[in-house]
Amino acid sequence: MIDSISFAGPFVAIATTPPADAVAAATDLSWIAWPVAGLFTIAGLLCTLLLVLGLPGAWLTIALAVLIDLVDVLWLAPEDRPTFSIGVLATAVVLAGLGELVEFAASALGAKRMGASRRGIVGALVGSLAGAVIGTFLIPVPVVGTLAGAVGGSFLGAILGETSAGRSVEHSMRPATGAAIGRVLGTLGKIPFAVAVWSVLSAAAFLG
Repeated sequence: MIDSISFAGPFVAIATTPPADAVAAATDLSWIAWPVAGLFTIAGLLCTLLLVLGLPGAWLTIALAVLIDLVDVLWLAPEDRPTFSIGVLATAVVLAGLGELVEFAASALGAKRMGASRRGIVGALVGSLAGAVIGTFLIPVPVVGTLAGAVGGSFLGAILGETSAGRSVEHSMRPATGAAIGRVLGTLGKIPFAVAVWSVLSAAAFLG
């Protein structure tokens, strides 16, 4: 569209305004959603794998989704929707919460049924975290080393906890075994919920 024409000697200057659709096309950043969705899916999968380290992988994935929504609020126009809706985030939180309940119940039940004391249970939890980190480096096999370290650490941590409560090492073996079994069952029971969280959020990132 020609706005004005001015003459300066032998030259003619024409001022134009680009069409509205050309301006909209130049400022359309909707294409960014696809790379963001892809990166989120990869990062969320890595967060989910952190479960074997005893870390809250599902909650890290949710935190990443919330961070993306906050950036959307600052970046997008007011009429545009963020990547993740409130309903999707709420669903992810519920799934992650259920996973925590399953892990806690399995770990505590395994130790308690074998007669573990409060100190034994706490020792098993601390030992599983330390063992997972150590096992990751001592046994450089993905997942296997971490899980083996977590189980071994849970066993040793329970023994230390029980002996600190006045029990002998011999009497601590049974609760320690229960703690180790509970640690395995807790991790295995939590994984499906973390995968569900990742799947729901990843699907929403591409479809939203």
